[in-house]
Amino acid sequence: MSAIKIIECPRDAMQGLHQFIPTDVKTAYINKLLKVGYDTIDFGSFVSPKSIPQLRDTAEVLGGLELTGIKSKLLAIIANLRGGEDAVKFEEITYLGFPFSISETFQMRNTNSTIEKSLETVDALQNLCIKNKKQLVVYISMAFGNPYNDLWNAEIALNWIKKIAALDIKIIALADTVGLATAADVSYLFNNVIPEFTNIEIGAHLHCTPFNWMEKLASAYDAGCKRFDTAIKGFGGCPMADDELVGNLATENLLIYLEEKGVKTSILEDKFQEAYYEANIVFNTTYAT
Repeated sequence: MSAIKIIECPRDAMQGLHQFIPTDVKTAYINKLLKVGYDTIDFGSFVSPKSIPQLRDTAEVLGGLELTGIKSKLLAIIANLRGGEDAVKFEEITYLGFPFSISETFQMRNTNSTIEKSLETVDALQNLCIKNKKQLVVYISMAFGNPYNDLWNAEIALNWIKKIAALDIKIIALADTVGLATAADVSYLFNNVIPEFTNIEIGAHLHCTPFNWMEKLASAYDAGCKRFDTAIKGFGGCPMADDELVGNLATENLLIYLEEKGVKTSILEDKFQEAYYEANIVFNTTYAT
């Protein structure tokens, strides 16, 4: 088992696309990803179809996944308790991911809830997950700043992380939601969080450009991060980022970086190349623009 966990995020790559990707196309692509050797596939979400129409077929996609003999686990994003109740009905799903923004403005826009109320939601979701043998992953959205002029500093981020940790959450991912983080920001936060919360898996969900991905990745990796969210070719990212070049950390860039470091992963190169080729088809057709 690789010490590095790679979480591929087709959900994040697809959710902002305007033209609907047919269910069978989504399913075929995720089935290819399942064979690559990722630790986890962030494959869909149980949220209002009005909010994210692209993923309204998540349950149908799940029904078409070929999971026999597959080691990769499935993660679904939820935005409230109702979404969690829908997601836990599916035995195939291991993880529920909840975006907890430390920007009040973004949390209201994203989940129609205040930060304090969202903390109560995390507590309720954690109880729901325990009852249904699932595991909750909490994403600290806007962990490195926000575009709304909401008060932010690293100490505010650390304070909210402590409150989340107090609910016995075992996986927390720090998200550079709109790509604002500098390498120094990433280094400071990860270097302070990882040593303090040794019983929690701290992950990185980095949005970056083709020009700054390496410095952000290196800062997280050097601080001891061993869990990375990625998307092939960097597809996706937050539509609220001011820079249209901002996307997800590209899977291929992470793999090159780790190879240069001499770090082995669980990724099967031939299967990755097949998925990479499929991604070019899925994300460069007329319905994915």
